[in-house]
Amino acid sequence: MNDTVKPASPAPAGTPAGHTPYSDWLQTDVLHSLQHPVSDHPGEHAWIVSAQVSELYWMLIIKEIQAAQAQLRADDLTGACRTLRRVVAHHEPLNATWRSIAWMTPVDLLAILSCVGPKYGKDTALQGWTYRQMVYLLGIKQGEHLQHFLPQPRRWEQLSKALAEPSLYDDVLAHLGRKGFAVPAVVLDRDFSVPYTPDKAVENVWRDVYANPDEHRELQQLGETLADIAEGFSAWKHLHLMATRRTFGARPAYFGTEGIAWLMPTMNEIPFPELWSARGFIGDPPAVCPHARGQGNARAAE
Repeated sequence: MNDTVKPASPAPAGTPAGHTPYSDWLQTDVLHSLQHPVSDHPGEHAWIVSAQVSELYWMLIIKEIQAAQAQLRADDLTGACRTLRRVVAHHEPLNATWRSIAWMTPVDLLAILSCVGPKYGKDTALQGWTYRQMVYLLGIKQGEHLQHFLPQPRRWEQLSKALAEPSLYDDVLAHLGRKGFAVPAVVLDRDFSVPYTPDKAVENVWRDVYANPDEHRELQQLGETLADIAEGFSAWKHLHLMATRRTFGARPAYFGTEGIAWLMPTMNEIPFPELWSARGFIGDPPAVCPHARGQGNARAAE
């Protein structure tokens, strides 16, 4: 008898009948039962899966940002940087989900949406609470979007709390203030539910962080990681805009506004504003650029 092929070891006693440890741990049966197409279009399953994967990554990013906020509040800068690097990594597969539906034309999308409406009612991406919580954590506070979650009282309360609490950027600035940088009190002690107003003094804080490449290296790493996160977030929004152009065009979408016209202004909503605006006067421009050098010297004198 050939006994070289041995049967698989039985599952541990804690594994439910009909499951392997893998399927039980990852809940694969549940996962693959969550797609319910309402049309006969072959692209609807891809659309649903892409959206659901995005939802999972947004929640992953939320959890990472919340962990980084706790580390910053404990002044664990090393731990916060390590956690935020994972956010940068998560944006890569998140943004790649657009490729699964990039082949769609308006004919494809409208064939799907024409069946979604009668089944579920008027749909809009603005109803996505996971994305909205992530955006609030990134510091883009827009309370008017809470109206979309009135049918979900638990989510409305969750988002209202996120709106009123400090964002990741607020915790970064508070950490910089505790490290001795001149972050104004009006920035640190404010109504966090109100959209953030950039402050020239905060620009100067970032200038000081980057003034010497050999000084404040870990804070510079924090700044560059935040820049990477903002780039990943902005790249997702650009891909969303381009997908809308390709599949929807200039049709009315959000509250009668053209989808493209609605999305275009959001491209300017870039997290961590002074980290970007300060780039215009960080460093010493070369002498061959006299106009820029004069501007840099003027800012240095502030």
